[in-house]
Amino acid sequence: MTEDRDFSLFIQKVKDRTAIDLSQYKEAQMKRRLTTLREKYGYGNFAAYWIALEKDKTLMNEFLDRMTINVSEFWRNPSRWEAMEKKFLPELVKTNARVKIWSAACSTGEEPYTLSMIISELGALERTSILATDLDSIVLQKAMQGVYQDRSVRDVPRTYKNKYFTKQDGDYFAVASQLKRNIAFRQHNLLHDRFESGFDVIVCRNVMIYFTEEAKHTLYHKFSKALRPGGLLFVGSTEQIFSPGQYDLDSVETFFYRKRA
Repeated sequence: MTEDRDFSLFIQKVKDRTAIDLSQYKEAQMKRRLTTLREKYGYGNFAAYWIALEKDKTLMNEFLDRMTINVSEFWRNPSRWEAMEKKFLPELVKTNARVKIWSAACSTGEEPYTLSMIISELGALERTSILATDLDSIVLQKAMQGVYQDRSVRDVPRTYKNKYFTKQDGDYFAVASQLKRNIAFRQHNLLHDRFESGFDVIVCRNVMIYFTEEAKHTLYHKFSKALRPGGLLFVGSTEQIFSPGQYDLDSVETFFYRKRA
C-alpha cells in the first residue's frame, strides 16, 4: 500500500468512528503531527496504528488529544482583549437585556473565563450566558475544573488576578466559583455539529489556521448565521478575514467583524 493510500484510509476510519473529518485540516500539518505520534510507539504505518488505537483506549485518547489543537492563554494578545473590555462588551451589556456569547474551540477554558471576568466587572454576569465548546472532552474536563499553573495566569491584569483567582499549593491558581455559574461547557465538533443561533458575540481564535480554505469558508458562513444582526465575531491574530462581505460581515476593528443588520 502506498503511503498516501495508507494515510487516506486512516483519515476515513477516523471519520467513520469519531465523526472528525481530518481531511478538512491542512494535510501537511496534520500528517506530520500524526506521523510523529505513530512513530513514537513504533508503528510502521497508519493501518497498524489504527488497529492499535481500536484496542487501546488510552492510546486513542492520546491520539484525540494530539489531533486537536489545544493552545490557550488568558488575555492572549492583550490589546485585542482591551478592545473587548473597554469598547465592545460595555456597548453590548448597555444595549441588551440578555447577552449570549459563544467561546468556540475553548480548549482548557482560559478564554471563556476571561470573558466571564470582564462581564463580571461590567456588572452583567447574571444576565449573560457563555457557551464554551471544544472537540476534545479531556481539555473540557480541565476547563470545568478551572485550575491553572502560574505561567497560565501571568498576563492576567493584577486587579483581575487578585479578585478572581485563589492561590493553591504548588503554584496553582483556581478561578472564582462565580465565574463558572454562567458558563456551559460542552463537547462540539465545528466541522460536523450544528450551530446554535442568536449569539451576540462569537469568539473563535487561533483555530481556523489549521483548516483548509474550503473548511474556513464553510465555517465563516456558519458563524455568520449563528450571530444575531449586529453581533460580533472575534478571530485570532493570524486569521484576518479577507472580503468579509461575502459572509454578511463588516470589519469594525482589527480581528473584529460585525454581522450586518
